[in-house]
Amino acid sequence: MTQSFIALGDSYTIGEGVAEEGRWPVQLASRLRAKGIPIDDPRIVARTGWTTEDLLAAIVAERIPGQFDLVTLLAGVNDQYQGFGIGRFRESFGHLIRAAMGLAKLPSRLIVLSIPDWGVTPFAGGRDRSTIAREIDAFNDVGRTMVATTGARYLDMSSVYRRMAANPDLLAADGLHPSAMMYSIWLDQLVPMSLDALSMC
Repeated sequence: MTQSFIALGDSYTIGEGVAEEGRWPVQLASRLRAKGIPIDDPRIVARTGWTTEDLLAAIVAERIPGQFDLVTLLAGVNDQYQGFGIGRFRESFGHLIRAAMGLAKLPSRLIVLSIPDWGVTPFAGGRDRSTIAREIDAFNDVGRTMVATTGARYLDMSSVYRRMAANPDLLAADGLHPSAMMYSIWLDQLVPMSLDALSMC
């Protein structure tokens, strides 16, 4: 039976600045097929600039039918970038996790990815990188804590991003978003986690 897959997010999930085949959800599906997992092309619900509230509104508006074998969620960077406080993020992200879990056949089939630290990229030149890092860490702490109580999975990609985003080959032309190569590196951790999730009955 073919497995279904939906990816929820913002510019990182839609793959701003990369070709469609370079988006990490598309790459993930391709790698899973190479591992012998029959999986559909991902349904991607994401748009550049979306906050967690925007994403939640889109999920509600689309009235997505049924449940999926694999659900991924990567959201929150625009909440931080637009200056929304941790209190507002905590509330909206809590609603978003519940919505994402409602789309998953099992809680363990939901994988939540941490927010990358865009402060390490050339785009952040002239900004207070330490403040960006602290705020991103605070948002990710909220997400990690919430996920821990749900049975869903949490994948910390922020440390990988911080180590590698100074390499121009790993960024898109805008100097902010990941390149297809960077997304491929993410998958070194995401593929095993996805395989484990899909093995759960």
